[in-house]
Amino acid sequence: MTALRVALGIAGGLLLGYGAVRLVQGLPPSMLVLLGAWLVGAILIHYGVLSPAVLAIGAVLRRVPERPRAFLQAGLIMAGAVTVIAVPLMVRQFTQPPRKAMLLQHYGVNLALLLGVVVIGSLVAYAIRVAHDRAVGERRPR
Repeated sequence: MTALRVALGIAGGLLLGYGAVRLVQGLPPSMLVLLGAWLVGAILIHYGVLSPAVLAIGAVLRRVPERPRAFLQAGLIMAGAVTVIAVPLMVRQFTQPPRKAMLLQHYGVNLALLLGVVVIGSLVAYAIRVAHDRAVGERRPR
């Protein structure tokens, strides 16, 4: 290991310890239990739902030809990121009074619009790639 890696590891450990101490000192025990339950739930969802779903989608995508697969994977990654951000907002929508709410909007509609933009962007990028490959193929001498 290089000295930089060791230094970064030590710095990360110190920051982790600082954060843990701040949590224990700053939160009441009931909130710490709730936080622990949330962390356990996040781990269960990750390893019980998300990881198997990603593996299954990857197995299905192996059947897609190589060139469109790259654009399909990129689109799925972007759609997943947008959805992960939007779902908690959709669940908590309308739980606060309007004066406390930062954004009063319909997250489901916005998610659908963003997913549409991701699909269209992926298709346009794929079409550009196909057109580029055809143009390069026509310029090559036979």
